[in-house]
Amino acid sequence: MELRTHRKRGPELAPRLAMHLGPLWVVRFWNDGHSTAKFVCWQCPRLHWVQDAHTNPPAPSHISDEGEYKWQPLRADGIGDFAPDDPAFSLDLFDELVADLYQWSPDIDTEMELY
Repeated sequence: MELRTHRKRGPELAPRLAMHLGPLWVVRFWNDGHSTAKFVCWQCPRLHWVQDAHTNPPAPSHISDEGEYKWQPLRADGIGDFAPDDPAFSLDLFDELVADLYQWSPDIDTEMELY
């Protein structure tokens, strides 16, 4: 009985998750009743057999670092600011560089507050 309740919520939750994550993540929905897996579209509330049913836009190739008050240190076109170790971008930066970027961001905030 409990499993049936969870099965009903899956098709409702999967599109919400895909729309929240956006095109950088691939979400698949496993239908246990039919033993099938379909890709959940981030643009529409449908399930598709192919991953790029709507031909998703490519990931950004231009990333910049900017010191701006109360923002993360990295920017990408069309996405905005993000953390250097954000798993959505899979940048695979050196740990020292990630630590330096995390330190740089609060340093900018401190300087702006003094200003």
